[in-house]
Order: sequence, then structure tokens, then C-alpha cells
Amino acid sequence: MAPEPVAEGAGTPPSSSLAERIRKLDPDRYLTALFAPAKFRPSLFALIAFNYEIARIRESVTEPILGQIRLQWWREALEQIYTGTPPAHDVAQALAAAVSDAGLDRGRLERMIDARETDLKAGPLAGIEELLAYAVDSAGTLIELMLQALGEPDATAAEKARSVGTAYALVGLCRAIPFHMRSQRSFIPHPILTEHGLTHEDLFRSSPPRELPAIVAELCGIARLHLLEARENAGSVPRSARPALLSATVADTYLRRLKRAGYDVFHPSVVERPPGLIWRLAARAWTGRW
Repeated sequence: MAPEPVAEGAGTPPSSSLAERIRKLDPDRYLTALFAPAKFRPSLFALIAFNYEIARIRESVTEPILGQIRLQWWREALEQIYTGTPPAHDVAQALAAAVSDAGLDRGRLERMIDARETDLKAGPLAGIEELLAYAVDSAGTLIELMLQALGEPDATAAEKARSVGTAYALVGLCRAIPFHMRSQRSFIPHPILTEHGLTHEDLFRSSPPRELPAIVAELCGIARLHLLEARENAGSVPRSARPALLSATVADTYLRRLKRAGYDVFHPSVVERPPGLIWRLAARAWTGRW
């Protein structure tokens, strides 16, 4: 087997405990971070780890109120980070270093925490606008912060970050449908369910509803539109900002697999990570695209 390519200037992938953890827990974002210059990677890893910590809260608690308590802990941790006394928590310590090194915007970090309130809701989302707001505030804001960590304040890049993040989040939510169904949760907006003659409860029958692939195809279509929007006039984005936008390649890869599977989110090719993803990322990075 040929060795996997390593991002330009990456050398050996980082061996720190935090980097190793996100390599296992969020491998796709980990790969994109390897294409950034080495000096920026600790801050990128800290942001990815922070995102994972708040994203996993819903799955780690038995009651929504316990999730609220954990989100509040992170709000208080941010207060401590920005006053120079971060709590003794490895991710909080790493995030504090990233804040110091890159001047990360506190409001964006708080927005990411607030977005996770949606994870704790029991019922369906009210509409597509709520879904898109969740996608932008979670994944989109994370990419905006990654741009900051790269020292890239370009407004055009930030706008594209929101579009890339929206597409990435929508694709991720589609792939997570089987997992969410097992815990009787759904991020499919109520109007889309109604349009296909379904209720929220129909998603949790013993067999997936036959209308589900059409719903997934609709959500994937929205994700593609956001990718197209992000890639329009791509040459206007500074090359230094592009590692943060490589999530677009990840989203595009999964969209292609979903389409080939007939939008069946239970198909093995959708559930599994695509082999050779790093080669696709390398090809994009080499040409200055995402």
C-alpha cells in the first residue's frame, strides 16, 4: 500500500495527546488542519477539540437540563479564559493558548456554544431557516474561527466560511440520521416532513419511511447550493485562508457518495469514511482550491 501524503510542511503528524484525540474523534477536520502551516496547527486543533466537546454534550447526558449545565460550564470557562485564568481542563487550556496566540473572537466562541442549545430540543425544527441558522452558527462559525487562527481576517473568506460550514453541517446531519433515529431525534425541519406526508414520529418506526431518501436528496441539494456559493470567485480568497475551507472537499466527497447510494443513509458507503480522503484534500490544496 502506498503511504498517505502528508500536507506540505506537515512532516510527521502531531503526536500530542490532544491532536491524537481529535485524529480519532474528528478525523476529517483533523486531516484538513494538517494542510495549515505547522505554527498554526495547535490553535486549529484546540478549536476542533472545543467543537467536539460541546457537540458531544447531548450524547453524554441523560436529561436536557444536564446538557444545559454543561453548556453553562463552557460559558463560564470562556469567561475564565478571557480573564487569564482558564480552568484546569485540557481543552480549555489549549483553547486559552489559541485565544492568546490568535486573538480569537469571544463572540464567535459563545455563538458556537449557543448553537448547541438546538441539540437539546426534543421536537422537530420549526423550519429550514432554523436548520440553516444552526448549521451556520455551529460549523460555519468554527471555520470562521479557524480563519482567525490562520491569521486571515479577509471578509470574503469569512463569508465563504459560513457557506462551507453550512454545507458541511447539512451533510453531517444527513449522515447522522440513522444515529439520531435510534435516539428518537431528528434535525429534519417540520415543513419538509409535512411536504413528504410524514410526521416527526414517523421517523422512528421500526422501518425507515420510504420517503426518507427523497428528504435526504432535498437536504443534499441545499448543501450543494451552499458549496457552489462558497466556490464562486474562489480565486479572490487569499491562499493562506484556504486550509480552513478544505471542509468543502470533505462535504463534496460525502455528497457524491450519498448520491451514488440513492440517498440511502443506511448504505455502508455512506456510513463509512471514504478511503483516500487525504489524497483528495492534497490534490485540492496543491492547486490552491478547496
